[in-house]
Amino acid sequence: MEQRVRASWRLVLLHTTLIILFGKGVRAQIRYSLLEEQKDGSAVGNLAKDLGLDLRSLKERGFRIVTTSGDSLFTVNQIDGMLNVNGKIDRETVCGRISACIINLKIALENPLEIHYVSVEITDVNDHAPTFPEKEKRLEISESALPGARYQLQAARDPDSATNSVQQYKLSHNDHFRIEIKDRGEDRKMPFLVLQKALDRETTSRHKLLLTALDGGRPAKTGNMEILVDVLDVNDNMPVFTRDVYSVTLKENVPVGTIVLQVNATDMDDGPNGEIFYTFGNDIDSKLLQLFELNSNTGEIIVIGPIDYEEMNNYEIDIQALDKGPVPLTSEKSITIKIIDINDNAPEIEVTSFSSAVPEDSKVGTTVALISVSDLDSGVNGKVLCYITEDLPFRLTPSSQDNIYSLVTASSLDRETVPRYDITLVAKDSGQPPLSSVKTITVQVSDVNDNSPEFSLFPYSFYVMENNVPGKSLFSVSAADRDLDGNAVINYNILRNFGDENKYASFININSENGEIYALKSFDFEMLKTFQFHVLATDSGSPSLGSNVTVNVFVLDQNDNVPVILYPVNANGSAEEEIPRNVNAGHLVTKVRAYDADIGYNGWLLFSLQEVSDHSLFSLDRYTGQIRTLRSFTETDEAQHKLVVLVKDNGNVSLSATATVIVKVVEPKEAFAASDVKNAVIDEEENNVTFYLIITLGSVSVLFIISIIVLIAMQCSKSTDYSSKYLQDMNYDGTLCHSIQYRSGDKRYMLVGPRMSIGSTLAPGSNRNTLVIPDRRRRDSGEFQSVSLHLLKRYEAREKSLWLKGKLWEES
Repeated sequence: MEQRVRASWRLVLLHTTLIILFGKGVRAQIRYSLLEEQKDGSAVGNLAKDLGLDLRSLKERGFRIVTTSGDSLFTVNQIDGMLNVNGKIDRETVCGRISACIINLKIALENPLEIHYVSVEITDVNDHAPTFPEKEKRLEISESALPGARYQLQAARDPDSATNSVQQYKLSHNDHFRIEIKDRGEDRKMPFLVLQKALDRETTSRHKLLLTALDGGRPAKTGNMEILVDVLDVNDNMPVFTRDVYSVTLKENVPVGTIVLQVNATDMDDGPNGEIFYTFGNDIDSKLLQLFELNSNTGEIIVIGPIDYEEMNNYEIDIQALDKGPVPLTSEKSITIKIIDINDNAPEIEVTSFSSAVPEDSKVGTTVALISVSDLDSGVNGKVLCYITEDLPFRLTPSSQDNIYSLVTASSLDRETVPRYDITLVAKDSGQPPLSSVKTITVQVSDVNDNSPEFSLFPYSFYVMENNVPGKSLFSVSAADRDLDGNAVINYNILRNFGDENKYASFININSENGEIYALKSFDFEMLKTFQFHVLATDSGSPSLGSNVTVNVFVLDQNDNVPVILYPVNANGSAEEEIPRNVNAGHLVTKVRAYDADIGYNGWLLFSLQEVSDHSLFSLDRYTGQIRTLRSFTETDEAQHKLVVLVKDNGNVSLSATATVIVKVVEPKEAFAASDVKNAVIDEEENNVTFYLIITLGSVSVLFIISIIVLIAMQCSKSTDYSSKYLQDMNYDGTLCHSIQYRSGDKRYMLVGPRMSIGSTLAPGSNRNTLVIPDRRRRDSGEFQSVSLHLLKRYEAREKSLWLKGKLWEES
């Protein structure tokens, strides 16, 4: 060993010298050789010297071995630069059976950084002897064995490598056996015991042999194994089973420990050659060993695991009967075990094809899902019936294939009533007792556009103040659709046509998204009191559905009209009245007549004296506009008096007008003459007025009778849309008290129109709503006639409207 180390050092020195001579820039890898089993701390080589390093800088430069796997097998000394063994090195532990055991080291220095690679070859020494797995090997060989029979023996093992491993085997001297070696590669040599001469049990019943394994070391090391060969008697009779066929039936799920059957065999030999034991065949499935157990002595087959018909319904088991002779003889028999099914599996439901959403307009018989049922049991136990438990608009229809069902619609669907169905499917077999399973599937009913939008009111009635701002929202209509998503998105439109029925639709517009209604113009109550139009609501479905609603709009009055003075009216805005000087207190001088186009409080006029020359002479009635004397005239009173009358309405912001009346005080004779002239003119005017009134009232009566006939005919037609027929013709006014004053000759008339009850009428020729006031002043008869006709037309329209309201109320 010392010679080898010295030779290695010489090689290293020679290699280092060559590097120094031929080039300092060349860095060659240093390689050392080391015998295994060296002591801890043994020197391998002087690294610092071999690498040409300065010993003084080793410690400063961190001279070390770089390793990533924990402790290294070697260490370096930072003082003398030596590479030493770190612990005892066993080549067989480090490299196993590798032929060349080389350990690569990485040597690192810093400042500057240097990396050097060093290889250390661990050389094997013959430190292990061959060993056999067993110290003693027993073999039983029949005396009938023929020469040349081979018996494999277990090879010896030697951890050393190459020539130090097992190289040969030697058998102790004998006459009957020899050893043969078969090379298996990788230093493995397999020994075989070969019979070279027939055995005679009667001569020698047992042979003792010694097998020796030798390695190639110098000196060689050996290992021994003793071989005991027992010569067996000849067994010339095989076991025979008592039955030719073994077959048995067994119910599944039988308890563990159940004896399936018992086999029996006999052997005509004596002694051990005639004793029999039983085993499973060599080719038996490993699963059978988990289900059945064979009693080797009695031949009973016992259940040790769960027997399931669905996994296997028939078993064939090979049984061997062996005698206990030195060389056992065997007989084989196949056993058939037939498994009987019991109802131990519940049916299984599988949805093979499923439409989770079904349109609500699906026809009856539409397929929703395909249902497959199965049962692992057989026969009656595997016959399955599938059905639905609840009363739902679905049914199961069996198909032409067994255990396949179609889930179809049995009646019409309505998503708005039931949006989803949880269908419980039950599968039940025909076993005893029957087993069943349940599966629930959810079917969503998808929406189709089958619902028209519905308005919240029918009809709509809205009240709008006149003089509204154009473009400002007045009111809104709203409709709802029971459908979903796009089918429920509603658009609003105004039905417009060119007929008289919908002519006012051009006054308004509508927001198509939210139903807000806007006015395109400002309404005037005096021109238009009520109108109606139709709003169409359509959804966004395909095809689109829609519905319409009637909207009645009532225009409310505002105080936007100034009172109009009907009397006095002349060029200079004043009127002259002459009265005798001898009249008494309370004498009616004249009456100021005025008219306001507004209604209610806005048209209720009040009179007051704004200016008067003598407050003690005249008074003005606040409500009628009559000017009367407060006392008799005296000689000192002025002959002419000026009265300025203020007429204002009762609106929140009152509007007013003024009239000037000049009162002249004359002597009695002049007054009587003037009175006679006036009376003559008045008589003439009254005759004319009477004639015109008779004609007017006659016409009104005829129109009234015609209207009654038309209404009776409409009633007989059973029409139900009363609002659309009559509401647009209503002359809505909403007044509290409306008065119109006019005069004829020396008489003044005030037509008072309070709000009448439903069904009231104004009889022709009746003056129950007319206040007759005598007047001395005569006016032009043409003015009176035009005013009378205008007033009669207004009353005729109002009476007709009230009568129609009464009919609607009675019918509703």
